[in-house]
Amino acid sequence: MGVNVTGDEAWMRYAIRLAQHAEQQGEVPVGAVLVKENRCIAEGWNASISLHDPSAHAEIVALRSAGVALGNYRLIDTTLYVTLEPCVMCMGALSQARVNRLVFGATDPKRGAVCSALALADARFLNHQITWQGGILADECAALLKDFFRAKR
Repeated sequence: MGVNVTGDEAWMRYAIRLAQHAEQQGEVPVGAVLVKENRCIAEGWNASISLHDPSAHAEIVALRSAGVALGNYRLIDTTLYVTLEPCVMCMGALSQARVNRLVFGATDPKRGAVCSALALADARFLNHQITWQGGILADECAALLKDFFRAKR
């Protein structure tokens, strides 16, 4: 990895490329990249189908890889960029990992657990609060998903 990019939009473009990779593998096109000190620590894309693992969302794949890379499950002072608003499972994992900041592209009105269906980013019962920003390159991120599901139907 070791990729060094600058700015939220640049990192989101990186995550979009990862989502495109997922789509090429027949997975739902979601990509995630974990950044610390403006360097890529880990990356992931949806792999639930190929790994036969319901927990292999892009965020979880990236968190697992980052834990190994840093030798610690606590991913302090990191930012996760992901093309789709995280679900309940992923928000729980982000909190447990102590990710500092979350940046996502498209919202997920039905399953999004940051600010759409649920507002877990602001939940006081979680052991760690994550600052977040949504809507970065949202149209591009949403188009990936719409095109994918349209082609499946």
